[in-house]
Amino acid sequence: MALLGHSLAAYISVLDRERLRKLTTRILSDTTLWLCRLFRYENASACFHEDDRDGLVKVCRLVINARYEEYASEGYAVLSSRQPVIYQSASCRPGLGQHVCGQLGLPLSSLCTVPCNTVFGSQHQMDVALLDKLIKEDIEAGKLPLLLVANAGTPGAGHTDKLARLKDLCEQHSMWLHVEGVNLATLALGQVTSAVLAAIRSDSMTLTPGQWLGLPAVTAVTLYRHEDPALSLAAGLTSSQPVEKLRALPLWLSLQHLGHNGIVQKIKHATALSQQLLQKLKTLSSIKTSVEDELASPVVLFKFSQDLSAAASNVGSAESYCVGEREVLDTFNRWLGEQLALCVHACGVEVVEVEDEGTCVRFSPLLTAAVLGTQQEDVEELLQKLTELLPVMNSTLCLRQEFREDSRRHTASLTYVDDLSWPGLGALRFEPQTEGMDESRRKQELRKINTELLKKLQELDTDIVFSAGPDFGQEEDCVFVGMVTDDVDVPQLVDTIAALGKDIEESGKLLENMTEVVRKGIMEAELKLQKASEEKLMEEGVMRQLPLVGSVLNWFSPVQSSMKGQTFNLAAGSLDSTETTYSTKAQTGRPSLQDTPTSSSKRPPGQRLFQRSGANSDSYSETSSIEQVESFSVSGSTLPPPSPLVPEEDTDQSHESAEEPQVSPEQMQNTQTAAEDASVERQPEGEEEVTQSGR
Repeated sequence: MALLGHSLAAYISVLDRERLRKLTTRILSDTTLWLCRLFRYENASACFHEDDRDGLVKVCRLVINARYEEYASEGYAVLSSRQPVIYQSASCRPGLGQHVCGQLGLPLSSLCTVPCNTVFGSQHQMDVALLDKLIKEDIEAGKLPLLLVANAGTPGAGHTDKLARLKDLCEQHSMWLHVEGVNLATLALGQVTSAVLAAIRSDSMTLTPGQWLGLPAVTAVTLYRHEDPALSLAAGLTSSQPVEKLRALPLWLSLQHLGHNGIVQKIKHATALSQQLLQKLKTLSSIKTSVEDELASPVVLFKFSQDLSAAASNVGSAESYCVGEREVLDTFNRWLGEQLALCVHACGVEVVEVEDEGTCVRFSPLLTAAVLGTQQEDVEELLQKLTELLPVMNSTLCLRQEFREDSRRHTASLTYVDDLSWPGLGALRFEPQTEGMDESRRKQELRKINTELLKKLQELDTDIVFSAGPDFGQEEDCVFVGMVTDDVDVPQLVDTIAALGKDIEESGKLLENMTEVVRKGIMEAELKLQKASEEKLMEEGVMRQLPLVGSVLNWFSPVQSSMKGQTFNLAAGSLDSTETTYSTKAQTGRPSLQDTPTSSSKRPPGQRLFQRSGANSDSYSETSSIEQVESFSVSGSTLPPPSPLVPEEDTDQSHESAEEPQVSPEQMQNTQTAAEDASVERQPEGEEEVTQSGR
């Protein structure tokens, strides 16, 4: 219906002027009347605008025209006599006051930001006593207090200012009170809190029904009370052009389509979702909520705060994150909000930065539920995901200090990178030995080794996530360790990182020196081969080296050469004898399979890498456990040492000589004759089988 309203507005705009005037006047008056009754703001006019900030700009222009009688003729010159002042809360939308001053041509000195409460009341509400003091100081300085912008639901925490006291203060100093915020939507409900109900006493308010009801491309509405239509026309709140009044047509159609019950039901559903989430969050010890009214708040603001009981029982201590505690918690809450928004997109949670609270996660279904179609099942899924993430965050936060201390044990090779913006266990940098290298060569070697180290760690069979860090982080050439559970063996993790980095460094040095080693080895091998050839010539004589004569001579008088085969070892760069190779049937220097320890012998069955012993061995199935026990028993069994390999014929002869008794030559001859007869008798059967198979 909202999209249809835009099409109808374009069609109606081409009607004749008289019919267009009557139709637009009816649409505008009906929409204004419905909104005033729906949100309990009687006897008001309405201004429809695309930008939700334009309503405040036009209201300020209206107040300037009303307070400065000669403004219409003299313009900005009359403002120099008494400078107007616009007051806003410190928790207002960022850039709102600057936008108003820019549109009105006022200097920024005309904008006064009032701090929030610091001692009594909510820290997101405007300090009324301080506002009164500021107004009196401006009056004494010859300025004119013009307008006050209050919040019925701050953009960050969703708190409502003390509107009743602010209205009394504005009446005392003849100021205009303008109210805006998401909590104004609850005025349509049957039961409204007194703090929000006080908004109906204000001089103007800005509503965003398009966001609250999920209507696409629907204008915002500013309801105001003023008796002079000429000043309203001069301020731009009303228009004499009928086409401008057609902006209300999409909202007019949508309100009729939804009806009063449909509008109230959408707002009531959003507030019920907030209460559902809030009641469950109060049961989580690691979550801190910041809600103004626990019984009727449509905005839920929460953040992660470390569970001290879990910290005391873990390896780390409650003081493990004292250094940069605020920054670390902000980083973890930012990660929490991103994970929740990614996994449960239908809830529409977002990360916000709130003064005095830091980074928090906000759930405001009045702004997102109608568009995303958020249901109670989505809130339950959000709570389930949050319950899964909290233990991991608690354990990671507790183990950060242990990770830092263990990395200091490897100061010769590892450097701990204190990056407070990384949501994880921490970051390490492997420092290779770079004596004698220039700066560019050292950076290149550092980047090469740490990149290879990260690749090796990512190939390990573990649940820990290793990465290169944030995309736009300041630290480079580091290995960032992600979130971990409480059963992680941190010393083993650090030792593994150091050992892998050392292996990569040694492998790199081996490759660098391989060219020189191989070159020297080849030269030595050539000298040895040449010397061996000369010795062979001296041993066998010149006659045996001739092609034809040597063959005949070797046939009549074979020679037993004392020369032995040789093999070139690339790792050592030396020429070794092959006698050991042929005698043991294995390459020299390579351990046998029985001497190689298996992974199952290092870790108990069911235990993953970097997991402490007995931490989570019951999570595997019975079948996998049986297979692991069988593999462990085979690899751990004691096998007899291998015996030297000998030819099969010699083995058979040795068994015959050891077991069979001695026989005479006559018995041997009889045995051979019987064997020949048996072979002759079996031959026809074989031929018969061959013939049958051929057929």
